[in-house]
Amino acid sequence: MEILVVGGAGYIGSHMVKRLTQGSAAVVTLDNLSGGYRDAVHSGVFVHGDVADATLLNRLFSTHRFDAVMHFASFIQVGESVQEPAKYYQNNVSNTLNLLNTMVAFGVRRFIFSSTAAIFGEPQQVPIDERHPKAPINPYGRSKWMVEQVLADYDRAYGIKSVSLRYFNAAGADPAGDLGERHDPETHLIPLVLQAASGRRPQIRVFGRDYDTPDGTCIRDYVHVTDLAEAHWLALAHLMAGCGSAAFNLGNGNGFSVQEVIDVARRVTGKPIPVLDEARRSGDPARLVADSRLIREQLGWRPVCADLDRIVADAWRWELAGAHTRV
Repeated sequence: MEILVVGGAGYIGSHMVKRLTQGSAAVVTLDNLSGGYRDAVHSGVFVHGDVADATLLNRLFSTHRFDAVMHFASFIQVGESVQEPAKYYQNNVSNTLNLLNTMVAFGVRRFIFSSTAAIFGEPQQVPIDERHPKAPINPYGRSKWMVEQVLADYDRAYGIKSVSLRYFNAAGADPAGDLGERHDPETHLIPLVLQAASGRRPQIRVFGRDYDTPDGTCIRDYVHVTDLAEAHWLALAHLMAGCGSAAFNLGNGNGFSVQEVIDVARRVTGKPIPVLDEARRSGDPARLVADSRLIREQLGWRPVCADLDRIVADAWRWELAGAHTRV
């Protein structure tokens, strides 16, 4: 197989490139390095460029015979999407259309899309399954839901078969220590907690301790990034076998509270980790937990690194390796 990985120099994309290589696939990574790192792509062909560039896409598809495309190149910061919606609709929607139209022109009919739990909006029930109403409350979530709807239309009209994988909270790092999370700015809880443990951050801020949860802090569903990559591998196998389009929620099915994450990080790191309590943030639901039974039943996906201690330990190894100092 030859696979085009768009955004393959980013956090999840780089882990996917490694998984594809382990599966003996030939990989071409396309990334503009706005949020990714060239040194995160350890194998295959790397192309520095943007999906907005139709000429570049035409050249790539002319010189390679791609069996499938995996798309990770989205902007992901919810707060920024509220402040700069044009940026999100341009990149997450318009640029994705550019990519899909190139696929149509060159007869590439398999597409795996990095979607998000943000398409659901405020949860009406927990855990959240695929039938939950889609009511995103910010431009980020709306941009992802728009693409999912586009994919349904492109399947009917052009025969593009797709799998949309709706992540809850990607976390952890490659167990071998080769890859990890390097967002700038960092907004995810586990790396923020570990930066407080390593001294790169003075403390971790906890937004609200009065939620209707056992310890009063928000509960989220964390999935190890290597388990996410495995879900994409299984989705690829699903499409290569000639199966139809699908959408799956990806989570452990077990939520962990903010305080539980801090407690586990203190145990794993042996560090005190100072905490600063602050008021609730607007729009933070008390619980966000995935019902992942559908992907387990249909694709046989099973999280291998579901234990929170394991997730934190792998992320801590990456933090100690000084990955943040790389350029």
